[in-house]
Amino acid sequence: MSDTDGFIEEVNEEVRRDRLFALMRRYGWIAVLAVVLLVGGAAFSEYRKAQTKAAAETLGDAMLAALSSDESAARAEALAGIAPQSASAAAVVNFLAATEQAEAGQTETAIETLGQIAINGDVPEIYRQIAQFKSITLQGTDSPAAERRLALEALAQAGNPLRLLAEEQMALIEIEENQPQFAIERYRSLLADAEATPDLQQRALQVIVALGGDPEMGAAMQGAVDGTTETSETDTN
Repeated sequence: MSDTDGFIEEVNEEVRRDRLFALMRRYGWIAVLAVVLLVGGAAFSEYRKAQTKAAAETLGDAMLAALSSDESAARAEALAGIAPQSASAAAVVNFLAATEQAEAGQTETAIETLGQIAINGDVPEIYRQIAQFKSITLQGTDSPAAERRLALEALAQAGNPLRLLAEEQMALIEIEENQPQFAIERYRSLLADAEATPDLQQRALQVIVALGGDPEMGAAMQGAVDGTTETSETDTN
């Protein structure tokens, strides 16, 4: 390479270096900002995780402390005093509180507590449905049968996780209204439902027999239930 070519190359290198430094002076802050945001974002994420963990541990300790009492009323009062930071956590605490309130004989208070869950749009839908179902069962005959049936029909829609339990409760309402044949038919539908659990089938079978339902039909279904049980035991063995 000649001296002239070498000189030109050095000049070009200097020009490129000057341009690079100029770009860095003009836009270098963007790279620095990007690094700061990345580091800051990671730090904030870790901070949030630590905060969430700490909140969960605090809530768990408070719940255990509230449930440590020997009296249902005291447990209910202690649970009612807990203030969770999230709607879902509050729903779980309210479920526990409602259970303790019901055991303490505070049925109306328990129904109100469940009602708070049922109308809270910030909690998962399944929580609201369970709260509504438990509220209906707690109300019993103190609430008009028509109102309970209407609420249960909404829960008995196809695809609802509580469908079969709602159907069972409607059968109990039909017994309450002295309509045993309607109740028997509903229980038979439960027996034939592929999603019915063995426990539900057993309850349905017992009520059918108690109501004077067809003994042959009951025996056939009992054999089906027993056969299913035996098959399951054989598979397990």
